[in-house]
Amino acid sequence: MQQDLIARARAWLAEDPDPDTRAELAGLIEVAQAGDTAALAARFGGTLQFGTAGLRGELGAGPLRMNRAVVIRAAAGLAAFLTARGKRDGLVVIGYDARHKSADFARDTAAVMVAAGLRAAVLPRPLPTPVLAFAIRHLGAVAGVEVTASHNPPRDNGYKVYLGWGYPDTASPAGSQIVPPADAEIAAEIAAIGGLDGVPRADSGWETLGDEVLDAYLARTDAVLTDGSPRTARVVYTAMHGVGKDVVTAAFARAGFPAPVLVPEQAEPDPAFPTVAFPNPEEPGAMDLAFATARAARPDIVIANDPDADRCAVAVPGPDGDWRMLRGDEVGALLAVHLVRSGARGAFAESIVSSSLLARIAEAAGLPYAQTLTGFKWIARVEGLRYGYEEALGYCVDPDGVRDKDGITAALLVAELASVLKEQGRTLTDLLDELAVEHGLHATGQLSVRVDDLGIITAAMDRLRSAPPAALAGLTVTRAEDLARGSGSLPPTDGLRYFLDGGYRARVIVRPSGTEPKLKCYLEVVVPVAGASGLERARKRAAEVLTAIKRDLSAAAGLQ
Repeated sequence: MQQDLIARARAWLAEDPDPDTRAELAGLIEVAQAGDTAALAARFGGTLQFGTAGLRGELGAGPLRMNRAVVIRAAAGLAAFLTARGKRDGLVVIGYDARHKSADFARDTAAVMVAAGLRAAVLPRPLPTPVLAFAIRHLGAVAGVEVTASHNPPRDNGYKVYLGWGYPDTASPAGSQIVPPADAEIAAEIAAIGGLDGVPRADSGWETLGDEVLDAYLARTDAVLTDGSPRTARVVYTAMHGVGKDVVTAAFARAGFPAPVLVPEQAEPDPAFPTVAFPNPEEPGAMDLAFATARAARPDIVIANDPDADRCAVAVPGPDGDWRMLRGDEVGALLAVHLVRSGARGAFAESIVSSSLLARIAEAAGLPYAQTLTGFKWIARVEGLRYGYEEALGYCVDPDGVRDKDGITAALLVAELASVLKEQGRTLTDLLDELAVEHGLHATGQLSVRVDDLGIITAAMDRLRSAPPAALAGLTVTRAEDLARGSGSLPPTDGLRYFLDGGYRARVIVRPSGTEPKLKCYLEVVVPVAGASGLERARKRAAEVLTAIKRDLSAAAGLQ
């Protein structure tokens, strides 16, 4: 066993094109030869799996890490998939963020595409993921690749794939992320690659794009705003050490908003993300510097992007003068109402883990509504889509321009809404209160368990499947669904959904994260509100119910 492991590592070492991972692997082989094989086995115990999220994992040597050898194989598999479907001379556009190795992975992808007979164009520098998603449609590309790990820890990187034509059927929109069966078909092509010696790579021949695509994207951002709308909201903005700052500030300037006040410690790209434990606005402490800047600058709102700027977080002043992060569901509802009042027509869509408030807003406006599985790869496929969101801070407000979540256009629309309300002497919080009185208080929460051992997640899901709870927080589980069997119009996925009733309606969804080692539980309770005077009482009751659901669900899943 030990000798076989070392032999496989040496074979990988012989092909590895990256001096950094070659040096790492050589050292691990020496350690393994001395008898300690744990670190080597962790890298060679399988392969990093290509799925609907593409690839994502920790940087390092070996087939279970993100590295140039893994990326070259992935690019070769994608090229084979495209050529086998008649896209032999098509354009593949490639974007990348500012993480470690991102530029290398983008260049390797371009080299593989050109050698395979495809055309390749690389964005001019690290840019937000929405710019890549826009470029696919704008340039008529057959595919796009974005090298990013979004809001994952600094040690990670990833590889996200989009298709530029209707696949698996012509109803699928161009420029959206892959869904089955494309993921499995690309994975099969990757598995057939074999050694890197069989993957030709060009030394040149791809195009490095100028700023024309970025300029076209920025021009397109104007389309999300209403002509003549007020543009007075003052914003504190953080790029969270990512690539959003220059594009956001340019977009705000074009639109005529005041220049955002930047959080200086987090304004420039830095793959080490030195000021945050996790570069995700939802994580505890990630917004502390933004709030400190806001306390000094006294803006109307705070806006944050994640590192690749496809997500948008919003914070508002609280009654005590400090700042409060809005939940993704709250921002999702605010944007929906703003679009309705601005005359938007078309389907409103959200993932199943997002708040049911969107359905009430769409119903009141007489608009089509749809639920999808988690992820914008599914939301993007809703027929007649006009607006889509999911609670993890993702918003698609211009699906004709970017068929994916876009934290930049979402930021512009939030700033416009804040400006409209400001002229009325109101705030985003006031509008949320109005919605609660009209539709009931839709309070959402999340129980998220990060693990080092993925077996904990498997055991929790098995336990809930074999012994589903009959009640949570004193509310009866009126319907339990195993989403792995499919549900209604939803394809099968690894998840569980419970509907509860007993004075209040509630909903719980439990699923493993698709991108992180987490078990995620999404909670919602709907509490009727007896006029504006009943808001505080409704909030208190909703908080009590959510706390009790978390407690009981943890016990039922064996997580206590």
